[in-house]
Amino acid sequence: MIVTAGLDAGAATTKAVIMEFIEGKSEVIGRYIVPTGFDCNQAADNALKGALKEAKITFADISYIIGTGYGRRTIDVANSVISEITCHAVGAKWLHDPVRTVIDIGGQDSKAISLDENGGVVNFAMNEKCAAGTGRFLEVMAKALGVSISEMGSLSLKSKSPSTINSMCTVFAESEVISLIARGRSREDIVSGLHISIAKRIVAMARRVGVREDIVFTGGVAKNEGMVAALQEELGMEIYRGRWDPQYVGALGASRIALDELAKIAKVEV
Repeated sequence: MIVTAGLDAGAATTKAVIMEFIEGKSEVIGRYIVPTGFDCNQAADNALKGALKEAKITFADISYIIGTGYGRRTIDVANSVISEITCHAVGAKWLHDPVRTVIDIGGQDSKAISLDENGGVVNFAMNEKCAAGTGRFLEVMAKALGVSISEMGSLSLKSKSPSTINSMCTVFAESEVISLIARGRSREDIVSGLHISIAKRIVAMARRVGVREDIVFTGGVAKNEGMVAALQEELGMEIYRGRWDPQYVGALGASRIALDELAKIAKVEV
C-alpha cells in the first residue's frame, strides 16, 4: 500500500486530497477544504490535518506530497510542486477518462485546458488578471442582489427573460446589476443574465485552445447549476462534473502525480 497527498493552495480555498494505492487500484481516502486566508502554508497544514483525520491515518503514513495552486511554493510539507494546469488535467482524467477539455472556474481565476487522448496538456488559456467570470465576481453580484451564492444557480434556472449584462468588469457589472434592480428586473432574470455573460466569456477563452468533447467542469463555480446550464447552452455540448466535489480536482491530480514522482525517486513499482 502506498499513500500520497495533494495540496491545492488556491486564492480563495485550500484543498487536501489523500489517496491510497493498492495493487494498481487507487482510492481517495481523505479530503478537506479550508479558506486560504493570509497564510497559504498554514491553510495547507490545516487542510492536510483535516484530510488525515478523515482518512484515519497519520502524517507518517504519507509517502509523498505535491503542492499546487497559486500558493504552492509556500507549502513547507510538499516534497515538490506542480502547476495547477497539469494537476487539473490529471485530476479530470482520473474522474472521467474520456476528457479532452477542462474548464475550471475558481475563486479568483478561470482556465480552459485542452488535453490529448492520454490526458496530457496540449494547450491552455487562463484569465488571472481580473476577477471577471470567477467565483469572486459572483460573490460580489450575489451581495448586490441580496442573495447567497448558493441560491444563484436555482434562481437562474427560473428565469423567463434573462437580463443583458454588458460589462464583465466587477465594478461596472455591479453598477449594472444595481441599475437593473432599480428598473424592477427580477433576481432570476438578472442572475441568469450574469451566468450567460460569464458563459460567453469562458467559452470564447475555451475556443482559443480548442473545445472537444468530453468536457469536464471543475472549480467551486461548477457547483452552480445555472452556470452549468449557461455553459452547456453556449457550447452546445454536455458538461461532466465528476463523481464528487469539483473543487478538489486540482488536489486530486496532485495526489495522483505524487505516485508517479515517488516511483521515479524511490524506484517504487506502481
